[in-house]
Amino acid sequence: MNHASTLKAWRALPVMLLSFVAITVSAAVTEDTYLSVPGFLDQSFSGEPEAGVLWLDETQRSEAREISGEDPGFRKRYWHQGDTVAWVIDVIGRDHPITVGVLVGPDGVSDMQVLVYRESRGWEVKHDFFTRQFDGAMLEGDKLDRSIDNITGATLSVRAMKRAARLALWGYAQVMVQ
Repeated sequence: MNHASTLKAWRALPVMLLSFVAITVSAAVTEDTYLSVPGFLDQSFSGEPEAGVLWLDETQRSEAREISGEDPGFRKRYWHQGDTVAWVIDVIGRDHPITVGVLVGPDGVSDMQVLVYRESRGWEVKHDFFTRQFDGAMLEGDKLDRSIDNITGATLSVRAMKRAARLALWGYAQVMVQ
């Protein structure tokens, strides 16, 4: 390697470091927490809800995978009081998980909120004008009983929210049978 190419390499180093820092900082900035899990539970229940875990067997995992399009793992945590169940579900938007709180009762979804949003676009799904569409939603087979309006530029986030609602409704049915 001659002197000129070594000098070019050293001059490029600050640009590469600056690019690395910009990418790292932008990745860290994209996580927005709108509501904590305890905050969601406080809003959802009067008093302290009881915590529970839904352990999924292979049949349930397969059903949950069909409903949500994602591997649900072997267990799902939930909180309940009477016949109302709260779920905190991570669903993938485009590249990163969106943490969603879903409250389900006998009349379907009664509340749905984005708790943490980690994508660079599509954050509009956090607004009430969008999440109110899920109020009263029920499962018909493996689909929601209603159409949910899309948001331009947030298609993958909208799909993730639908998957979260379907998984919470399916989980509610599993918990109520136990």
